[in-house]
Amino acid sequence: MMERENSNRTRKITLRLTAEEYVKIEQKWKISTCRKLSDYLRKHLFDKSITTTYRNQSLDDFIEETIVLRKELNAIGINLNQTVKKLHTLQQIPEFKVWIISFEIDKKIINDKIDLIGRHTSKITDKWLQS
Repeated sequence: MMERENSNRTRKITLRLTAEEYVKIEQKWKISTCRKLSDYLRKHLFDKSITTTYRNQSLDDFIEETIVLRKELNAIGINLNQTVKKLHTLQQIPEFKVWIISFEIDKKIINDKIDLIGRHTSKITDKWLQS
């Protein structure tokens, strides 16, 4: 339906704005849920409802930090798995067998903690994105 609606748009309007006017419109567009400036302007021109969102900067900062934390946790998990692969090549050496078994237990505990942190951060971001 959207594709059909867009295909009927053959007319173009050119409008010149001052830098201040453009900044004002852009700020209003950015707090709306419209993905494109043209969508925002079209809704505004034809008095259609425009949904806006309010975001808390400290919460935005927290979410960014959470994303970084999740990426770091994933990197730790990848490094851990690569280490285990390398250790398994040393399984023929008797002294390493005990260490590998111990490491596997530690790996399980670490992976469980990484998964738990991942679930918690997902819950936090999901709740925030719903509000």
